[in-house]
Amino acid sequence: MTTRSDKDDATEREAVFGTIPVMGTRERPVDRGRSRARQALLRIGVEHRQARVSGGLSLREASTASGTSYSRLWRFERGLVDRVSVPELGAWLAVVGLELAFRAYPAGDPIRDRAQLALLERLRARLHEGLRWRTEVPLGIEGDLRAWDAEIVGTAPQRWRARVEAETRIADGQALERRLNLKARNDPEGHVLLLVSDTRASRAALRAVREGMRDRYPLDTRAILKALAEGRDPGQSGIVVL
Repeated sequence: MTTRSDKDDATEREAVFGTIPVMGTRERPVDRGRSRARQALLRIGVEHRQARVSGGLSLREASTASGTSYSRLWRFERGLVDRVSVPELGAWLAVVGLELAFRAYPAGDPIRDRAQLALLERLRARLHEGLRWRTEVPLGIEGDLRAWDAEIVGTAPQRWRARVEAETRIADGQALERRLNLKARNDPEGHVLLLVSDTRASRAALRAVREGMRDRYPLDTRAILKALAEGRDPGQSGIVVL
């Protein structure tokens, strides 16, 4: 049964944090990051209260031991604090026998920079007018935030699809290949075109891994661009340097 105090807490939480949006494929990465950080802070507040009560500590004792005010700790446990420093949060948790740990992990693709957008536009300009071009194409897996940088779709004489991954800088060719292969395995329909910026550094990095990628990405720039300019299916995956 929901009590009046629970409702009041929920109302105040919404006033502080705002309504946490349902995460869609069009949500901006910065908004998604803020939303997840707020949810994490809410969850930690609940865990703090559970650990404090289990340990037999009153809120007054915990606030005194951690050097914070009673009211601030009370609000934290109820999800009403939207900003807290890392040392402060670590101290609060340590007092109730918890340890703060951070970890970053892949959860979607980084935003495109200007150079990457320009690279994609160079490819788009080479396409036959009958081909369809889309950018930021989700993999179509529920909860998966990854997306292809672009998609090319043709319909004549039959429908075909080529997914495009654009790279302006290749720091680790093997890591890039693993990422591409995983995306292709999770979204298997159609070919994959790796679009690489034509710079000395990118060409050098590509040369180091090109032959190892030949089985999965057999086509090179000239053959792919010729097919796309004519509105044809390239027929296989490959690498385009522009």
